[in-house]
Amino acid sequence: MPKILITGMSGTGKSTALQILGSRGHRVVDTDYGHWSRWINLPDGSSDWVWREEAIADLLAGHKQGALFVAGCKSNQGKFYPQFDHVVLLSAPAEVLLARVTARTNNPYGKRPEDRDAILENLRVVEPLLRATATMEIDARAPIAQVVEQLEGLA
Repeated sequence: MPKILITGMSGTGKSTALQILGSRGHRVVDTDYGHWSRWINLPDGSSDWVWREEAIADLLAGHKQGALFVAGCKSNQGKFYPQFDHVVLLSAPAEVLLARVTARTNNPYGKRPEDRDAILENLRVVEPLLRATATMEIDARAPIAQVVEQLEGLA
């Protein structure tokens, strides 16, 4: 049964794609919510929002039927890449991401100037790393129906 990770920067449409995939009967997990992730303190005193590795391992090992779509962008997700059939990067230019996070009403992240600065820094530093390890990249400027069709095609 296919396991597909949807990753990318804030504002690329990961959560929206999951909502549509879920409404079509697919199993979906948004790792930004629930017990899937947690904050950790790093040696330099900063913090990081990472996957709860035991929970993700159990999710992936226990998936036996239909397609599973998991969305998130965490610093430790690469540990799980071998367990996914596809790692899909949703990407869009900075101006698109910033406009989306400013306009969205379902998530407060991106409203504060420091959030937007972090998004731009992640776009510069993190997205190239995701691109280098993704099995597929989808231009998230496309209509969401088209993005979902491409994702569903992997299942």
